[in-house]
Amino acid sequence: MIRGTTDYDAIVIGAGHNGLTCAAYLARHGLRTLMLEARKSVGGTAASETFDGATVNICNCDHLTFRTTPIADELELASHGLSYIDMVPSQINGDWDSRRFWGLHHDIEETIDSLAKVHPSAADGYRRYARDAVPVARLISSAANNPPTRGSLLGHVIRRGGRGVARMIRFSRMSAVDVMRRYFDDEAVYGPALATGPVVWGLSPDAPGTGLGALTYAMKHVAHVGRPVGGSGALPAAILSSFLRAGGTLMCDAAVVSINCEGGTVGSVTTANGDTITSRFIVSAADPQRTFVQWLRGAPSSATGLVNKWRSHGTQPGYESKLDAVLTSDPVLQGFDGPPSAATIVISPSISEMKNGADGLASGTVMERMVLLANIPTLADATLAPAGNHVLSLEALFTPYALPGGWPHSGLPEKWLTQFSSFMQDGFRESVRAHRTMTPDLYESEFHLPMGHATSFPGGPLSAFLGRDPELSRYETPIEGLYLCGAATFPGAGVWGASGRNAALTIIKRL
Repeated sequence: MIRGTTDYDAIVIGAGHNGLTCAAYLARHGLRTLMLEARKSVGGTAASETFDGATVNICNCDHLTFRTTPIADELELASHGLSYIDMVPSQINGDWDSRRFWGLHHDIEETIDSLAKVHPSAADGYRRYARDAVPVARLISSAANNPPTRGSLLGHVIRRGGRGVARMIRFSRMSAVDVMRRYFDDEAVYGPALATGPVVWGLSPDAPGTGLGALTYAMKHVAHVGRPVGGSGALPAAILSSFLRAGGTLMCDAAVVSINCEGGTVGSVTTANGDTITSRFIVSAADPQRTFVQWLRGAPSSATGLVNKWRSHGTQPGYESKLDAVLTSDPVLQGFDGPPSAATIVISPSISEMKNGADGLASGTVMERMVLLANIPTLADATLAPAGNHVLSLEALFTPYALPGGWPHSGLPEKWLTQFSSFMQDGFRESVRAHRTMTPDLYESEFHLPMGHATSFPGGPLSAFLGRDPELSRYETPIEGLYLCGAATFPGAGVWGASGRNAALTIIKRL
């Protein structure tokens, strides 16, 4: 254990699920750890909250990559109330034109059986896709579970007999569209994979270097998609409980205004409340540009290049919106040959429409037929709504931050709800008792996301293992004692938690 005259051994800034994970590991290792959070509650966009008597998630959060990590076991989250419901099928895929849906299952053959009912000519292609893509997905998910180095990548390659490496390199240099066209002729088959891959990243699916985004189907054969009982927020709540039981300290309503350096090392954090708190280690789970440009004070000359790089770093505007609704009748998806499911329904437009949607983000142009991700979580967890009611989660992608005229009175969310209703049973729209929408401007004002966007790790696995942008791929900075974790660091966005764990392991190794 570290001893000294500082108030804490470690301070973690930002109590999203990555920051919480990092803090819990440090506290359980014996470090006196303080968690600082600007909001009144923890969890960030992985949290849940109450709306019209129901529990809704801040984001449309399916938990998949988190379940490929050892975090739940290592932090003993089951003893802190975390339990999962597996989604069966893992996902329901459809498109605007055919309006027919098929189930993506954890089991490959079950997936092919469902796909063949709707797109019979695609069955052989899917089998070839799974053969090629699943080993790559296994390699990436496994490699993300430890701080990346050339040695760790080599170890993973050896343990897996080299399977997936050459294809991972090949895919990473292609566009996601080009990868999928190696296996499928029909856009309706692979459009949902692009919608949940590059489009979720805010990129056009034909952009070079997006090829690994074509693995979204394969990832669901590697791990089970699940939802925490009680909503997505049950995960950060369980991690917080583990952190507090280990002796950690949480301080909410504590926005950071500066990270202070002395003699080439970090020494303290100052909050908007006027408190200056000293610590040997400081970990920021916030946006790196905010960390290095807005907050850092007295940085040593060795960090000048890093600070200047992030000063000139552009901020990507937000592009996702989410509508939550409370329903008074049982929802039924038309065109799906299967029992009602809580799984996320992906409705994809054409590839050209998705490309136009990405191009329109800069000008504020909104697609006519949106990329829609929808689910009815109450079909799996009835505790999320009052008896006889259901919750609808409807996410629309490529919704520009700089919408001409602004979001508050645009009327677009109502249009998306009406569009989605056309895929459901008659009377669905009339069953909506109440609804609300989170748009990029609200993600900025309520969750401190710059321009409504959570900065995601910009490189793929290869850039991480080669050590490019080392502050993001190695979690350490040129300033002694200052570390990063969060969605901007490897392996990236989504409810993953690996970067929080990896940052903590990096610090623990330094001890």
